[in-house]
Amino acid sequence: MTRQSMRGRIDAVVIGTSAGGVEALSVLLPALPATLQVPVFIVLHLPRDRPSLLVDIFAPKSALAVREAEDKEPVSAGTVYFAPPDYHLLIDQGPQIALSTEDLVYFSRPSIDVLFESAADIYGPRLLGIILTGASQDGAAGLAAVHNAGGITVVQHPDTAQSSYMTAAALKLTAADFVLPLAEIADVIASL
Repeated sequence: MTRQSMRGRIDAVVIGTSAGGVEALSVLLPALPATLQVPVFIVLHLPRDRPSLLVDIFAPKSALAVREAEDKEPVSAGTVYFAPPDYHLLIDQGPQIALSTEDLVYFSRPSIDVLFESAADIYGPRLLGIILTGASQDGAAGLAAVHNAGGITVVQHPDTAQSSYMTAAALKLTAADFVLPLAEIADVIASL
């Protein structure tokens, strides 16, 4: 798999992160070009009992539209969707967004696994799944689902992660197509 062979092959990107995620996304999201014609769905583990400030933080830094996902919202290309606090973010037929208050996964809602598994069902081999820094094993099974659906998998190099537990857990379960530092992950997404 080369970066060139991905051009035109990907219809959506899913990103999962927790500890260190704001800093990691502060490198990734500003690097994405306004011409990116795929939706980007992000689960960042947050406190469930407080409003999220992620849109406020990242909208000024991103050339793409940045919004908090809403239930039953049709998916738009060139948009970054953040999971809202205390809701699982799923991708449904349409494609459209679905929000759920199902049980916590690894003590988290939103769950990275839930997003990645639902997106793999909808996008199959046309999905790019990315696991970044984090202190949970949430995301490992989700990345495996992306891989098993024929999608492309990327993991932040554990040596470059603020917390390497999540990236190491993902790599233990699935051989990623790419294991890269943040700047190079941004290049992969931009090359789409």
